[in-house]
Amino acid sequence: MATLGSAQLPAETSIPSAVSTAPVTKLAPRHSALVRVTHWITTICFFALLLTGIEIVISHPRFYWGETGTVLTAPLFQLPIPSSRSTVPTGYRYVLPDQNGWSRALHFEAAWIAVLTGLLYVVSGLLTGHFRKNLLPSNADFSWRALLTSFTKPLRFERPGEAETSSYNVLQRLTYLFVIVILFPLVIWSGLAMSLAFASAFPWSVTLLGGRQSARTIHFFVSLALVLFLFVHVAMVCLAGFWNRTGAMITGRTATPKEHP
Repeated sequence: MATLGSAQLPAETSIPSAVSTAPVTKLAPRHSALVRVTHWITTICFFALLLTGIEIVISHPRFYWGETGTVLTAPLFQLPIPSSRSTVPTGYRYVLPDQNGWSRALHFEAAWIAVLTGLLYVVSGLLTGHFRKNLLPSNADFSWRALLTSFTKPLRFERPGEAETSSYNVLQRLTYLFVIVILFPLVIWSGLAMSLAFASAFPWSVTLLGGRQSARTIHFFVSLALVLFLFVHVAMVCLAGFWNRTGAMITGRTATPKEHP
């Protein structure tokens, strides 16, 4: 019965609730436990290698090409920074604090942890089909439209679409493969080539790089390429949604829109 000051609505009329109109998300599987563990171990090792590598370079910020290179040898190039050793001619009248001892020890320890972690990741990726399913581009990915879109979207600061929430686009696949197949092996190879013990056991590996000093120079430039990849990788994660992508690498799941029935 209707009362004064009220209106009676037909029985078939309903007021949509705020809950039904709110966007609903679901958590979809994204990364396996092994991928997540190896990712964060590699991340920690990378920052340790970067910090200690800077300290090692400061002790002798001159680079050469060939087998030998000393303070009496003309460098291929040198960094415009002071050294931590007074015997290295840099043009500055002062030296930085020498941290070469602990930095070399930590550098080698972090490097071996990163190598073993990388081997575990590669073996697991081959056995489980992770590379084939998630990293190897398909024939459709090499179309001009797919390539152009993957290159231009980040330049326009466009957020990835829903399809990219659970997979990588062709640019990401090619970049990750380049880092895994080319940059990581090369930085490990050039790093080992600077070791006297490794050079004595495998002299051909040092000769192929042009000598121990050439290996040091190659190691420096490959490290710069990895640092550049790190900046681009973090920028892409921020563009795609930092907390969602970071959470996916921690929990293994990512939030995706849930379709209404």
